[in-house]
Amino acid sequence: MDANNLRETMRLWASGVSVVTTADAVCRAGMTVSAFNSLSLTPPAILVCLQKDTRTAEVIPGAGVFAVSILGADQAYLSDRFAGRVPLGDTEDRFDGLNLTTGVTGVPILADAIAWLDCKVREIHDGSTHWIVIGEVVATGVPTDGASPLLYFNRSYHTLQTQNVASP
Repeated sequence: MDANNLRETMRLWASGVSVVTTADAVCRAGMTVSAFNSLSLTPPAILVCLQKDTRTAEVIPGAGVFAVSILGADQAYLSDRFAGRVPLGDTEDRFDGLNLTTGVTGVPILADAIAWLDCKVREIHDGSTHWIVIGEVVATGVPTDGASPLLYFNRSYHTLQTQNVASP
């Protein structure tokens, strides 16, 4: 078993696409994340997995707060931007020119996302190459009710398609 075998298998697991954002007194940071899950309803908690060698993973422990913006079907450009696939100028950051809002914690949230969660860091666990960050959800928003999510499957973006399946 090696990393390539796992990668080839996991590419067949469809997942939603989100952007995790944070900020401290010095900078704001964000990255595209597909490893995001609800953890608990009581207390309200989620988890995200962040690659350790990213700016976002460096900022979150000290900031103690983060947000998750859930991307819609027409927002692949945001996923690419926060995944680092869109080149930026020397003085630009990934947030420049975007429609932003904030929640309770004050971190940047993508205002055009189909939903968002604003969180305080509750725990951080070592997951080898990634940090597993558990967040207490302190606020949520659903600014575009009924929108379809952006999905990632087999190394490309997809959207939902409703199927009418007849019962046998």
